[in-house]
Amino acid sequence: MPVHHTARAALRAAAAGAGAPAAVLALAGPAAAHAEVEADTPRALAENVTLTFVSEAESDSGGFTRVRVVLPEGIAPGDVALAGAPAGWKLTASADGYTIGGPALKTGVDAAYRIRVRQLPDAELLVFKTVETYSDGKISRWIELPTGGAEPEEPAPVLKLEPPAAGATPLTPGPSADTASAPGTAPSTDADRNVPAAGATPAQGKAAAEDGGPSTAVIAGSAAAVLAALGGGWWLARRRSSGTG
Repeated sequence: MPVHHTARAALRAAAAGAGAPAAVLALAGPAAAHAEVEADTPRALAENVTLTFVSEAESDSGGFTRVRVVLPEGIAPGDVALAGAPAGWKLTASADGYTIGGPALKTGVDAAYRIRVRQLPDAELLVFKTVETYSDGKISRWIELPTGGAEPEEPAPVLKLEPPAAGATPLTPGPSADTASAPGTAPSTDADRNVPAAGATPAQGKAAAEDGGPSTAVIAGSAAAVLAALGGGWWLARRRSSGTG
């Protein structure tokens, strides 16, 4: 049995072992598909669903190094987790999906992996556009959908879903990765309160923080001026009294 058929059979057995039927892998059917997807629970609004992907090897001179997938509407990259992959392969989320890859597989070996999805959306079909990269530089793009009933040359993996179970409802969105407070909303601290006003010099800021009012030097200068005025008036009055005598 060819290597890619063996890998596909093993992945299907793993999905079936989860205790749920497998969905149709692609619109073209298993015989003609080159990138396929199955689900252990192919039902709309199903939770914690394991999806199994198999990309059939086509290159005669290189092995898979990376698979890029664009997630369908209703599945956020943050709701996807890796459940199984070739040795050394890791999943990295992107803005519209994810990339999974690692050390190059042997030539002729299918790229088979599994992901776990928090919840499937309420839809009839899910399209997973896929771009595959090989170690020899070959790139395969399985991103097309049937138009006018014609079978595309590079069909995207499509998962057909059953209607939602009775009482199933969409889950609330998961927590955002960015939990920081918006600018201006963070509570002030003691350090914030002691910061000098914009444009203040360090000396001015230090004086305001120490006593919160007029400096000691200003008060002392004012007292000296008052005493000088009083002393001058006493000297002038005494001189006039002496002249009169």
